[in-house]
Amino acid sequence: MSNNSYVFTSESVSMGHPDKMADQISDAILDAMLSEDATSRVACETMVTTGLAVIAGEVTCDGYVDIAAIVRDVIRDIGYTDSAMGFDADSCAVMVTLDKQSPDIAQGVDTGRGLHAAQGAGDQGLMFGFACRETESLMPLPIDLSHRLMARHADVRSKDIIPHLRPDAKAQVSVEYDGLTPTQVKTVVLSSQHGPEWTERHADLTSETVSHIIKPVLGDWWHDDIDVLVNPTGKFEVGGPLGDCGLTGRKIIVDTYGGRGRHGGGAFSGKDPSKVDRSAAYMARYVAKNVVAAGLADACEVQLSYAIGVAKPTSVHVDCQGTAHVPESAIRDAIEQTFDMTPAGIITSLGLLRPIYKPTAAHGHFGRTPDECVPGSFSWERTDKAETLKKAAALDTAGV
Repeated sequence: MSNNSYVFTSESVSMGHPDKMADQISDAILDAMLSEDATSRVACETMVTTGLAVIAGEVTCDGYVDIAAIVRDVIRDIGYTDSAMGFDADSCAVMVTLDKQSPDIAQGVDTGRGLHAAQGAGDQGLMFGFACRETESLMPLPIDLSHRLMARHADVRSKDIIPHLRPDAKAQVSVEYDGLTPTQVKTVVLSSQHGPEWTERHADLTSETVSHIIKPVLGDWWHDDIDVLVNPTGKFEVGGPLGDCGLTGRKIIVDTYGGRGRHGGGAFSGKDPSKVDRSAAYMARYVAKNVVAAGLADACEVQLSYAIGVAKPTSVHVDCQGTAHVPESAIRDAIEQTFDMTPAGIITSLGLLRPIYKPTAAHGHFGRTPDECVPGSFSWERTDKAETLKKAAALDTAGV
């Protein structure tokens, strides 16, 4: 390794991981409420543990949603259908304790429900967006590979390519860098819950996992010197909510950039887009991705901040980490000319008042293809503002 070399690691978790189960349930409930009432206000938290799912939070929705049915459908879709796993859709109890949203919050967010022109932010806070040239999706390589390993795991499991894999799994990828350039993958860790027949065949499970999951995902990044660790303890039969309690919002680094970009601290799942924790983080990614796609920088981190009940961001900060091809001040000015970063502007430009959220709750909120899974989803992954940004930055640097 050169003096400028280092190793950076990111992880992802599967749709059957208990925390991600909680995220998917919360977002499925959000989607159902938005389907009934596009102006719903939703802050839905889920806890899953052995034999129990608890749904709590604050909502305002003009329509009926069968919460218990949604919870069971999500658990079933994830793959917990066998009572032998210790947690399954049919036997799981569902406890619902949802209250109305506080009127003190509502008065700052809506000026008349549904009238978004005067809509203020649903809370104070700071949100980050990030993009870089390491991958085609303009995501950091370690988190991109980790998410794709988990997506491939889900596909292999659903098609029974490796028999008796179970839903709970984790992936972790360590990448060596020279400066800001990834040079090689150093280590891959993949742990998958499995049936008891694999416990005495750990070497066979490792071989199957490398052949059907790891090599296909890594592609040209694969080399024979990668340190591959499959189920390092040698046994992973107990998983899901039977093994660990799951909570909404506990995988915020998995949800974003794997630690490569900073995080403001707010979780996404179960929150309607009036909550800037979610919507402004999507906008920040949209902005950063378009900056990089425009060729204005090779890496870009955007920070937005808000005050509750106030529409305009209290700050917009741009950090291109020394890779900017024009002054960062010109990039910031071009961003503010190009994007409406008020809550109403974000909701309108990204089309967020739709039931598009459950697919975001597994395999990452960023780095996906626009319209993936559901029409209109992942709209923040578009690069349709790149040319506008490029022209605006050029005008600024020309002194116009």
